[in-house]
Parts: sequence; structure tokens; C-alpha cells
Amino acid sequence: MTTKGSCLCGEVTFDIDGEFESFFLCHCSHCRKDTGSAHGANLFSSKATLTWLSGADRVTTYRLPSSRHTKSFCSTCGSAVPTEQAELNFIVVPAGSLDDAIAIRPTAHIFMGSKAGWDGGLEQVPAFDGLPVAG
Repeated sequence: MTTKGSCLCGEVTFDIDGEFESFFLCHCSHCRKDTGSAHGANLFSSKATLTWLSGADRVTTYRLPSSRHTKSFCSTCGSAVPTEQAELNFIVVPAGSLDDAIAIRPTAHIFMGSKAGWDGGLEQVPAFDGLPVAG
């Protein structure tokens, strides 16, 4: 199985060949900081392979000192892209970077003990199909 992905500007494109083993929604403070959101949404695989189709020279990887937290991103648009964690023998793929549909559903919410204080009861917040109109 091959899954295609890219960054927001389209400069970085990639294929993931193989299956994802887990899909975690991580609420740790590191994932919240690097996504600017309530959680990171990352797919993990120890068997899949990552092939950069274009823009590999635009991929920057940041490793947070004194942690295992790593983020790769397009240096042009800042979009998160996959990270190969060779020392841990797996790849991490931001779910939002995928262009193809995937069958796997989130496996678990993790690091709930450090979730943001406003991250609760969100299913009760009004929802819109697009940007709400002021007025």
C-alpha cells in the first residue's frame, strides 16, 4: 500500500509504502506547541518506508534537546512532514500531511494528563461547514 503526502505549498512531496501500526492524538505540551493546536495527530510505522519525491532539500528537522520529541517541516511553508526516527526504528507521519485517504482511525488519545485546560467538551462547541459569517 502506498500513501501520498505533501506540504501546504506543494514543494515537498512523499510516498509512504506500507501500513501504519498506530495513530495517536498526542496532547503533550511539545505536540501542542509544534502544532499550535489541542494535539498532534501522528501515524507511526516500524515497517513502512518513506520516499521523498520532491523537496527533500527543503525538509528541516528539529530535535527538542533532552527529549525524544522531533519535528520535520517544510522550510518554505512550515508544514509538518514525516520524520524518520532511525534510532527508534520507526517513522512518524503527521496525519494532516497526507493527500490520500487512510483506513486507520485514531488508536488513542495520549498524554491526556498534560492536555490544555480549554481542551474539554469540544463536541458541545458550535460547528460550521465553513467560516462563520459575522453579524
